[in-house]
Amino acid sequence: MTYRRDLYAKYGGVHFVQLAPGQDINKFVKSLPEAKRDSLFEVLHELDQAGLIAIQNDHQILDHEGEIHPAEPGASSEPR
Repeated sequence: MTYRRDLYAKYGGVHFVQLAPGQDINKFVKSLPEAKRDSLFEVLHELDQAGLIAIQNDHQILDHEGEIHPAEPGASSEPR
């Protein structure tokens, strides 16, 4: 069974696809050295490298109110 969920990071609004169950992701994050867990950016990068998530380079970000916006001025805010 393929696991796939489109999500956005709560802080920073980075668009990513969850490719593994939450339990597997939590276990992986807990196994990271503390120095790698002190930055959300670093955790997302490690999860991406491990194949548990896929960071989407679609120039979409989520604001604090839950609205999707283009990361670059003039870009479309429509999901791809």
